[in-house]
Amino acid sequence: MTDAHDLPSDLAADLAYDTLAVHTGIGRGTGVGVGIAMQQMAAFQFDSLDAAAEEFQTNAGSSYARIQNPTTKALEARITALEGGSDTVCLSSGQAASFTAMLSACRAGDHIVATSSLFGGSVGLLGNVLPLMGITATLVENTPDAVRAAMRPQTRLVWAETIGNPAADVADLSALADIAHAQGALLGVDNTWGGVGLLCRPLTFGADMVTHSLTKWASGHGSVLGGSVTVGTAHDLSRNPIYTEGEPSLLSARGAGALAWRQRWFGTSQLGMVLPPQSAYLIALGLETLSLRLTRECQTALALAEFLSGHAGVGRVNYPGLGSSEHHALGQQYLSGGFGAVMSFEVADPATFLARLKVIRMAPNLGDTRTLVVHPWTTTHGRMPEAARRAAGVTPQSIRMSVGVEALADLQADLAQALD
Repeated sequence: MTDAHDLPSDLAADLAYDTLAVHTGIGRGTGVGVGIAMQQMAAFQFDSLDAAAEEFQTNAGSSYARIQNPTTKALEARITALEGGSDTVCLSSGQAASFTAMLSACRAGDHIVATSSLFGGSVGLLGNVLPLMGITATLVENTPDAVRAAMRPQTRLVWAETIGNPAADVADLSALADIAHAQGALLGVDNTWGGVGLLCRPLTFGADMVTHSLTKWASGHGSVLGGSVTVGTAHDLSRNPIYTEGEPSLLSARGAGALAWRQRWFGTSQLGMVLPPQSAYLIALGLETLSLRLTRECQTALALAEFLSGHAGVGRVNYPGLGSSEHHALGQQYLSGGFGAVMSFEVADPATFLARLKVIRMAPNLGDTRTLVVHPWTTTHGRMPEAARRAAGVTPQSIRMSVGVEALADLQADLAQALD
């Protein structure tokens, strides 16, 4: 939630993304710093017993750093504004954010339908961790028909990525939202590749919550871990027993804020997956230049995808910005300002290609200012069964490339010499 001294809500609603990114979460007035301050305390004072009791019921201010911290709170306000949501909880990593989002909708006996083109860690949560809690998941092709066919009476959540990792397929967000809502389920979207709302705001297309690995474009420099869950302004919890059972029920006690309250309670208070204030500070700084970086990276990525798709030494190129891509139409529908900064492509001999690169570096990250490549078959998706890897769009020949801010000519020359 934003503080009273932050941007007025009526003004913020009319401000552009770039303006919100540098002003949200910063107070105004004599002696107030021009920027988000880092406050590194474990506990915060109360001036009365009543104030302490109220804070522990509402979490509206600050009490204990595992639950809330002023620096993290300012970052949460900034992400909420950029995604067009109602509330955000920041956590220690993107994996923690996805776990928290899934637990906010499901309990033992419930079911999740997820598209198979997912980050390997998300597949691990769905296949290895949640079953230990009695929550099952079905991974299907990233199409509305496949998702619809997999729905069950116990399905509480549909899970997708805005742009699939690493297949670069685009989810039909509006269609998935309709399918989920028709059964009283929620739609959760990992919007990491959507650049914290710059390229896509899934909440405007019917999603109920979005997650981010803030390690990626939000931070932008590969220097910090973090994650977030943002909930939308409208979501129907009336058919989810988690929120309707009990006296009083969580829905009647918390109202429209019930979903965000459960996420903060689970993710930070109960599981302790807390984002340190130093990390929150660095991520908030990164958000201030995200638009500049990602816009440039998208332009470079499109040029490199066109170059690679015409090179004799390259097989299939997966990038929704290419007119030849089967996901181009959905990319035009849901993405604005660019088609993302990541692509995957196939080469006959990945080991030789990777060894020959001189400027581009091999590392398992995305959204860095540096262009990074990785071999998903043996790294990010290496622990998945072969069938699951192929379903995610990964082959032994696949290379995933996250484009940075280097000069296009230098990146193209490096790729050319490694291929030739």
